Amino acid sequence: MLAQILSTMLPVFLIAGCGALYGRYRSPDIQGLNTLNMELFVPMLVFAVLADQKAPLQEYTSLALAATVVVLGSGIILYPLARVLKLNIKTFLPPMMFNNSGNMGLPVLVFAFGDAALPAAIVLFIVEMLLHFSVGLYMLDPHTSILRRLRLPIVFASIAGLVVNVSGVPLPEWFLETLNMLGGVCIPLMLFALGVRMLDVDFSDWKLGMLGAIACPVSGLLLAWPMVAILDLPGLQVAALWVFAALPPAVLNYMVAEQYRQQPHKVASLVLIGNLGSLVVMPIVLGLVFAAGYV
Repeated sequence: MLAQILSTMLPVFLIAGCGALYGRYRSPDIQGLNTLNMELFVPMLVFAVLADQKAPLQEYTSLALAATVVVLGSGIILYPLARVLKLNIKTFLPPMMFNNSGNMGLPVLVFAFGDAALPAAIVLFIVEMLLHFSVGLYMLDPHTSILRRLRLPIVFASIAGLVVNVSGVPLPEWFLETLNMLGGVCIPLMLFALGVRMLDVDFSDWKLGMLGAIACPVSGLLLAWPMVAILDLPGLQVAALWVFAALPPAVLNYMVAEQYRQQPHKVASLVLIGNLGSLVVMPIVLGLVFAAGYV
């Protein structure tokens, strides 16, 4: 079991470490890389996985429902905590709800469970992203139009992939292989960018960051527990849901907070200290998943 955990987490840490090391001596345009990733490579991977006829998406509807409960439910159960501690709701709750299903979730699930976990990882990523750009942006600015929130390449790629999958129209293998090769760039690039971002950890709000590092995975796991008990999910999907529920806050929370001027420094502490905390949380969760024999 220890070998499985190490074989999963070491590539994650090493690639992120390469990003941190490179960023320490250079000044890479991470914003440009992230834009390229989110507008080109990620949509290509999403479309390729969803459009592939070998991935029957109807088998993932329960997983998508469970992920929705984890994301939205985290905000609901942590709302009283934020009120008691007199935290800014718009600053604290979004990072607790919208987790790092891209930069960390996709690589961890693929490294842990192989390519068979990629459709589940993509479904979880899409659910989190769509909720982030709809509910999440509404929380920060209720006046932002729905069309503006959803006018994203990943949304169009998701819709197009679903249409192709449901219609049963087969795509040429060479076309899917091209998309898979280009889309495959996104996973290591996400980890590399995360490593560079880790250099910007701001410990001035370390107490808030520590609170988030605990509250984010705990709230997610508490909500995943009844979903696993209620829904009849296959073993691989159960394993994917546990990992998804334990993920730290998404780096995107910081970018959105900066855009909306919603205490970005506090959000940065929540995000980056939360991701540092995942160095402890993720091996524990993976160990429990492997021990349970879900895969």
